[in-house]
Amino acid sequence: MAAVCRGSELDLSWISRVHVNQAAVLRRAEQIQARRSVKKEWQAAWLLKAVTFIDLTTLSGDDTFTNIQRLCYKAKYPIREDLLKALNMQDKGITTAAVCVYPARVSDAVKALKAAGCSIPVASVATGFPAGQTHLKTRLEEIRLAVEDGATEIDVVINRSLVLSGQWEALYDEISQFRKACGEAHLKTILATGELGSLTNVYKASLVAMMAGSDFIKTSTGKETVNATFPVAIVMLRAIRDFFWKTGNKVGFKPAGGIRTAKESLAWLSLVKEELGDEWLTPDLFRIGASSLLSDIERQIYHHVTGRYAAYHDLPMS
Repeated sequence: MAAVCRGSELDLSWISRVHVNQAAVLRRAEQIQARRSVKKEWQAAWLLKAVTFIDLTTLSGDDTFTNIQRLCYKAKYPIREDLLKALNMQDKGITTAAVCVYPARVSDAVKALKAAGCSIPVASVATGFPAGQTHLKTRLEEIRLAVEDGATEIDVVINRSLVLSGQWEALYDEISQFRKACGEAHLKTILATGELGSLTNVYKASLVAMMAGSDFIKTSTGKETVNATFPVAIVMLRAIRDFFWKTGNKVGFKPAGGIRTAKESLAWLSLVKEELGDEWLTPDLFRIGASSLLSDIERQIYHHVTGRYAAYHDLPMS
């Protein structure tokens, strides 16, 4: 991932002027959801592109070296080789964008990818994921340990109480410290938008995270009651666009949580393309956090190639 942003000064006057027109945002979200998806070979091409944006994720209490190893193998070989050959895409180097794991599993992922001869980045969640309710000193140390173990991307969670109480300077200071603890690793800041109370808060938190040096802003942990939604995404994407227009800094976007079907992934690609343009349709600036999405994409590609839907034993599990 190329470095794209290292922050700017906190602009409280900009933040204080923010107001989101919720009705307009909801209308725009309905347009996206109502749109018909692309079909046939166009769909297959877009689905293969979607694969390259996935942060293939496992964040379970029963994660072991063995299932981390399987995850990494699937990240390197996300689509069955004979299906890629049928599409004449076998030599395009299609992999997922990264693997994402808990801090304690980073060394397992690094080891598995190295054994597979693969340079896919390892991302780690951190800072008391998913709630972010641990002491700041502990959260910073968790980042540093994950980086020491080989993580090159860190997905941090913010302290939601700072947003809900309007403590923008404190939020900026915390994320700035996360940025510093990451060193050369890339910082993805999870806003946990389902717990921020309003779309206006989502926009303000997005701005503060970008001002503090986030390389990406991310919708959700995947553990909240409400995760990635189109209204929230529209607000975050427009914050990214406004920040780019004002500062010249490009910040990436990562929806996560609840994105399970190939059809949904195409809607997310379409939204990013329309709101930010083709420049953002690259793994350096767009990711999808998902665990089960890849399986459905592979099933759809199998159907496109063979004309029938795969049984579960037809496709290797991630």
